[in-house]
Formats: sequence, structure tokens, C-alpha cells
Amino acid sequence: MACALVADRLLGEVSRYHPLVGLGYYVNWLRAKLWQPTKARGIIALILAFLPLIPLLFLPRIFIIDVAILYFVIGGKSLAEHGNAVGDALLQNDLAKARENVSMIVSRKTADLDEQQVVNATLESVLENGNYALFGALFWFTVAGVPGVIIYRFSNTLDAMWGYKNSTFKQFGWAAAKFDDLLNYLPARICALCYAAGGKFSTAIKCWRQQAPLCASPNGGVVMAAGAGSLQIVMGGAAKYDGYQCDKPILGAGRPAQAGDIKRACHLVWLSGVYWVVLIACIGLLEQIL
Repeated sequence: MACALVADRLLGEVSRYHPLVGLGYYVNWLRAKLWQPTKARGIIALILAFLPLIPLLFLPRIFIIDVAILYFVIGGKSLAEHGNAVGDALLQNDLAKARENVSMIVSRKTADLDEQQVVNATLESVLENGNYALFGALFWFTVAGVPGVIIYRFSNTLDAMWGYKNSTFKQFGWAAAKFDDLLNYLPARICALCYAAGGKFSTAIKCWRQQAPLCASPNGGVVMAAGAGSLQIVMGGAAKYDGYQCDKPILGAGRPAQAGDIKRACHLVWLSGVYWVVLIACIGLLEQIL
């Protein structure tokens, strides 16, 4: 894990030949073949989507292959680059560029966002996706090796492509969304603890307990509330999704979030991964000693 984390930090994401891109094409093809706006059809599609991954269960454990695959599926540096691109544009007083950059990482409409809303949207995305793109992948690699991390990241892809709560996908994408929620239940909460350890611990835990239940996402709310509390900032509020106004809960405690906090959030995500790797290394060392 340490090797893959360092490789991601130094090299970033290989986007052109990224395996998740190929899986995305497969997911689109499968949806076109099986599409019906029903939960039953969505469950069938979910099962069929994972069938090609069954051979992974029989792969031999080879160190260099494990490192390479984990490197390919984590995206900590890519997330930081996208987040910092928004923060840098805001610090240069280029709101138009910041809106354009934030549209790359959020699903909401960004053309009319003011500076505070751009900051909030970016921080929410960085803190929530810190679990999906980095921490959750490290967790499932620890638990189940290469098969675990690939199944986890493929589940993320299915949820991102099918798990919308709009009228088109609400029924068909239900199974994909619930499966992804299940896989993220433990990682999100351990990630939140790591976020808390990287900043104001007591505030992070308090925000997690009081504010996470107010969020629509059972896992996203946990990491966003803990992350905002750790950074001692406040974010959230009004946002537009698919043309509809959505009043999101206020998360965190302290002063309103600022453009400079985006870099702090990216660093917190990186720290969470480091904390996990160090923890697993310490556990392994204790096992050897005892």
C-alpha cells in the first residue's frame, strides 16, 4: 500500500489507459441492453456487471502486480489536482475559471455559483471523494486484496453512472447505490476518524455525530461533517441539482470556508491515507513481535 500511495503522490493518475475508463464503456453498454426503469432490472444489471470480475478471485498474489493495480485504482493526487485547480483560480480572482474547474468534479449546475458556493462545492467534493478515491480503496485492499479493491472501485463507478436519484435512474440505479453504500459503510467511518486525527479531533467527532444524520448520503455526510469539523470551517447551504434548488445542511464549525481551505482539505485527504498505511504497518509489526 505504501508503494502505491507514494506512486500516486509522485506520478498521479494514468488517465488514457485507466482500467476504470474501459469499465465505464462496459457499464454504458450494459445499461443500454438492460434498461427498464425498475428496481428488478437494476438488480439484474448489477449482478451481470460484476460477473466479468469473478476471475479476479483466483489471481495469484504477486507483489508488483498488487502495487500496480492499487496504483491504478486510487486517485488521491488526481482529486487534489482537480480541487486545487478550483482553489488556485479563486485565489487569482478568476471566478469564471473556478466555475469551469469545479464543474469537473460536481454534478450540480455551476454557471451561476458565487465564490462561496464554489468553495463549498469543491470542499464537499474533495472531502467526500477522499473516501471513494483513496481511503475506501486502501481499506478494501487491506481487507480483500486486489479483488476487493477492484470490486470496490467498480461499485463506485456503477454508483456514479447509475445511482442518481432523479426520475430517470431512481429505480434502475437503486441496487447500485445501495451496494455502494454498503461497501462504504466501514471505510467512511474509519476515514472520518482519520480526518478527525488530522485536525481538531473533538470538533470533528461532534460535527460527525450531530450533522451527519442530516445529510442525504449515509456515508458522505459522515466524512464531510468530520472533515469540516477537523478543518474548523463551515460549509453547505443552497445548491442546484438538475435544475432543482436543494438546501443542503450546514456542516462543520468555525468560520465560513475560504478558497485557501481547499488545499488544506486536499492535505487532510492525503493524511488519512498515510494514517491508514501507518496503522496497518504497526499492526503487522506487532503481529511479528507477538
